[in-house]
Amino acid sequence: MSTQENKLHAMRHSLAHITATAVQRIWPDAKFGVGPVVENGFYYDIDLGDKVISEDNFGRIEKEMKKVIAANVAFKKTSLPIDEAIIWAKENKQPYKLELLNDLKRAGTTVAKDLDADELGTISEGESQVSDVSFYTNGDFTDLCRGPHVASTGNVGAFKLIRIAGAYWRGKEGNPQMQRLYGVAFETQEKLDEYLHMVEEAKARDHRRLGTELDLYTTSDLVGSGLPLFMPRGAALREKLTSFSEQLRKDNGFERVWIPHITKTNLYAVSGHLDKFGDELFLVKSQETSDEFALKPMNCPHHNQIFSAKPRSYKELPLRYFETTTVYRDEKTGELGGLNRVRSITQDDSHVYARQSQLEAEVGSLVKQVQTLYKTLGLNLRARLSFRDDSDLYLGEKKLWDSAEATILSLAEKNKLDFFEAKGEAAFYGPKIDFMGRDALGREHQVATIQLDFVQPERFNLNFVNEEGGDERPVIIHCALLGSLERFLSIYIEHTAGWFPYWLAPEQVRVLTINDSVGDYVKQVEAILKDTVLMKPIRYNELRYSVDNRNESLGRKIRDASRFKIPVTLIIGPKDVAADEVSVRLKDKEEKIKLTELKKFLEGHE
Repeated sequence: MSTQENKLHAMRHSLAHITATAVQRIWPDAKFGVGPVVENGFYYDIDLGDKVISEDNFGRIEKEMKKVIAANVAFKKTSLPIDEAIIWAKENKQPYKLELLNDLKRAGTTVAKDLDADELGTISEGESQVSDVSFYTNGDFTDLCRGPHVASTGNVGAFKLIRIAGAYWRGKEGNPQMQRLYGVAFETQEKLDEYLHMVEEAKARDHRRLGTELDLYTTSDLVGSGLPLFMPRGAALREKLTSFSEQLRKDNGFERVWIPHITKTNLYAVSGHLDKFGDELFLVKSQETSDEFALKPMNCPHHNQIFSAKPRSYKELPLRYFETTTVYRDEKTGELGGLNRVRSITQDDSHVYARQSQLEAEVGSLVKQVQTLYKTLGLNLRARLSFRDDSDLYLGEKKLWDSAEATILSLAEKNKLDFFEAKGEAAFYGPKIDFMGRDALGREHQVATIQLDFVQPERFNLNFVNEEGGDERPVIIHCALLGSLERFLSIYIEHTAGWFPYWLAPEQVRVLTINDSVGDYVKQVEAILKDTVLMKPIRYNELRYSVDNRNESLGRKIRDASRFKIPVTLIIGPKDVAADEVSVRLKDKEEKIKLTELKKFLEGHE
């Protein structure tokens, strides 16, 4: 951690103690678990017996916390022998602290799943048991704690309690359930206010809410969790994003292939996916044969079969295959949410079969495709070089990995990427460049991926004939520009707040009539709309429009168009007919356009 991060960590940890201090003053019989620092703040696990903390109590707790802060008392560190510490826990009727201390005495550590290292006592070096543990006291509250803390309670910055949740003690079902009180904290009130504003903005942009409001997708208990159903508007979004991705591939020499959605599990035994991800497979039983089948969880093993379907020559390489297709993974129900994590995952997948000497050009081309796509979509990128760690989770020889990782690093440098390295983030069969997109709220999400694979060509015995007539292994370059289309949509809906770019919007133009007298003029406008073709960024992108001629007030029609966040609304009334023009309503302005200029306006609108 940097000095600044250490300071903020100490402030947040001190606030966890101040929270416990306030809770104990309000409820003297409170029993305390642990109170670690977490992202953006802290929490404390509390047992109040039959009493339940609700958000209605937050004001009272915060008021007491502010008293503790205003007193500006010092955080004083003391140490006790382990046996005296155990007596302290008994005398103060703190069973959870007592359990931790007994574990420390017996084993020199704890095995608590949710325990933060800050909550452990000091372990004497070279010993298996703890001889002494540390405590911190602030005023009338003392807690078992290793620290760190600020010098005194007045130096903790700005905070706010945000939620209460249930949590099993030490993360184990069957243990007592405690109340986990969360707070957020920052150095200044200004930074806290910025964060709280971002939280509220994130709620307003939540893709699950907007997905319903904008008629993009729905879910059904009869269909199942993690299997979203896309409405016409959502399907239009998917189609246009896919068309853009596919156009970039076709412009760069990729050929479309097609594979079935079901396969014998033997395919994944060869690729190695069966051993690594067998519990994520949806298994399918044939009523005719004894073969075991699965819904495909990924596409590369199938594409390998296309490559190996006939002898290959070096003259054919690089071979570039692409396909937008759905894979299926048996994700755990508790991990599913909106479009973030689903069981039906649509990938704009591609695989390049190349020689080592072709890697630089091929990866360079893919990087440009990634940059073109995300520049058009308005997401800033940086690259994560995802490498293996020292665990045994990876397939293939170490020397192949070293070579692949050196190649990835070199390619990132040659392509002048803004990158950082991350060990342990590689796929099990190869290192990769993961592109991280930053959204409108400053959050980073993994989006596109370019991955080198030296392992699968070995496992599938893929070869081509080289210039000397001998067999040579290709390298596989995996690439998905959008990644999971569903997950990307969850990111992009929130990034845009549902105001999609004009070229991508499910409904780009809506015509609103003021009354029935303008019907013939609307037909003239419709003829122009039908003749309007958008050339960028997708060629032959026909205009998507509708006409609202309901017997409703203009105000109601405008509100309905705004609710669906339609980029261009054309309003037509008798005065517009007389002037041979249309009233154009955009997100942030209104203007008049002559009918003769409408086509040019629509084709040039960004």
